[in-house]
Amino acid sequence: MNWNVLVGLLIPFVGTALGSAGVFFMKKEMGNKVQKALTGFASGVMVAASIWSLIIPAMDQSEGMGKLSFVPAAVGFWIGILFLLLLDSVIPHLHLHADKAEGPNAKLKRSTMMVLAVTLHNIPEGMAVGVVFAGMLAGNSGITVGGALALSIGIAIQNFPEGAIISMPLRAEGKSKGRAFLDGVLSGAVEPIGAALTILAAGLVIPALPYFLSFAAGAMMYVVVEELIPEMSEGEHSNVGVILFAVGFTLMMALDVALG
Repeated sequence: MNWNVLVGLLIPFVGTALGSAGVFFMKKEMGNKVQKALTGFASGVMVAASIWSLIIPAMDQSEGMGKLSFVPAAVGFWIGILFLLLLDSVIPHLHLHADKAEGPNAKLKRSTMMVLAVTLHNIPEGMAVGVVFAGMLAGNSGITVGGALALSIGIAIQNFPEGAIISMPLRAEGKSKGRAFLDGVLSGAVEPIGAALTILAAGLVIPALPYFLSFAAGAMMYVVVEELIPEMSEGEHSNVGVILFAVGFTLMMALDVALG
């Protein structure tokens, strides 16, 4: 595994860790407006990454199919949606501000299920990074080092607020600052692990790269629509979330085009 790949896999994890470290510097519980802003920003980054870093490259990979080049992207996208729907139904988890957990009944602590909720939507992000770097290593996919790193940086940027969003509520739930930080960091550990496993399976990934790229996009979009946008929109200050969504979307779009 070369240096660029190693750095690319670790960048998103570092973003989560830095965001989780906010628990050491913020004395009060994170305000509702700040949470909406951070959630909106993360949503914008993920939507733009799904389009520019995953779906468009998937269709470019299938350009030999002519007018049907959208088919692998559409199929992979739906598989990603259904995969996250399955995970959502078999893993007990609790979304921010929710009173009732989703998934099967489990006698788990509220804080544990909150960590599981974040871990759940970090899975597609890790796979997205792994798929893009696997395509880059193949050398004939059209994915450049800059494009792959752009996705890693974008995921890291949106992981920063995610880290804060998970560690601060855990602190408010009564956990120590150290434990809240550690749980926030661990919630992001699934990303480099998932990315590394995807790269190790590159022999299987590369022949079906358009499907895997759009699969990751579908899984990420599921997270955005099912979790992040509802959290951003409910109650007061939803306009703040919308504005930050646009900021995140624009930033990720610019990153991908400038570095890709």
